[in-house]
Amino acid sequence: MAVTDAGQTATAQAAALAHRRVVARRRAAWILTYLLVLVAVALFVIPFLWMLVTSLKTPDDLLAPGVNWIPRPIYLQNYVDALTMVPYMQYLFNTLVICVPNVIGTLLSCSLAAYALACIRWPGRGASFAVVLATMMLPYPVTIIPLYLVFRALGWLNIAGGYLPLIVPAFFGAPFFIFLLRQFFASMPAELSEAARVDGASEFRIYAQLILPLSKPALATTMLFTFLYTYTDFLNPLIYISDPDRYTLSLGLLGFFGSHGAAWGPLMAASVMFTIPTSLLFLLAQRSYIQGIVTTGLKG
Repeated sequence: MAVTDAGQTATAQAAALAHRRVVARRRAAWILTYLLVLVAVALFVIPFLWMLVTSLKTPDDLLAPGVNWIPRPIYLQNYVDALTMVPYMQYLFNTLVICVPNVIGTLLSCSLAAYALACIRWPGRGASFAVVLATMMLPYPVTIIPLYLVFRALGWLNIAGGYLPLIVPAFFGAPFFIFLLRQFFASMPAELSEAARVDGASEFRIYAQLILPLSKPALATTMLFTFLYTYTDFLNPLIYISDPDRYTLSLGLLGFFGSHGAAWGPLMAASVMFTIPTSLLFLLAQRSYIQGIVTTGLKG
């Protein structure tokens, strides 16, 4: 009996030791994971913090040697200079004139195409979807010159200040967002659409009153990505916009640097204001954005 009790005790001690080792490994992995996340966050946050701190420094502090993370005193005149040294609000308005139609056009065209590819059975649907996916593999630099020649042949370069080539293509769909929305629509139960068709609903009514209200996460993701890309786009406005009065914020910041040299305080202040709309939009749509990314692609 004593030998049996000793054996059970040894077994229990070995099991407890093994459990403690597993817990220690999991804790070490957890700590390592969070350290790596903190390092990654620091790599992204530190440049933004430095930009913010620089925007609040006086001209003398900007020329002082060393690294100073706490501006004393806080110099808000840089923000006033950023708004007055260049027509910042005009650049912001020009940017929104391009961003808003792009968001509307992308949501409308891509959701319609995605609905047709995901919810309607028709001959050639698979081949059409394959063609859409194939266009995603074309590097954008390959299409720059052909697109420019097409828009020049249409006479769009001198109409509306060159905005037409930046706005109209959004109403003809974007392959990535068609793919994203198609995958989201395909993950919905087919019984919903079938029941609506049995009740006599048209395809457009099913699309507008059934599919879209259930697709808010994917639509929010599409809206956020489209706005961010259009808002921060530099190359396309540089190609098509020639009038300085119609510059976007990206071109305006480049012009600011070229016109005023190393006025780092106002330039950093303008850059901080440039990032505010995108940061606020991401914070407001964060939950829907993450949900849309997680749930997209659950069904092929």
